[in-house]
Amino acid sequence: MQWSDIHEIAAALHDKHPDIAPLSVRFTDLHNWVVNLDDFDDDHKRGGEKVLEAIQMAWIAEAK
Repeated sequence: MQWSDIHEIAAALHDKHPDIAPLSVRFTDLHNWVVNLDDFDDDHKRGGEKVLEAIQMAWIAEAK
């Protein structure tokens, strides 16, 4: 999984943290959760604020 796999990351986060409200997660924690996903294999430094926002919004949609 790469940073560009926004929807796949969101689905994995939803599966791993089903009881967490995505908007309650700080970006620093979100970044750490993404890079610690089992299938994540990308440069940890590339996950900036814009991509984290996109992941958070996709996770919100996934949780509905």
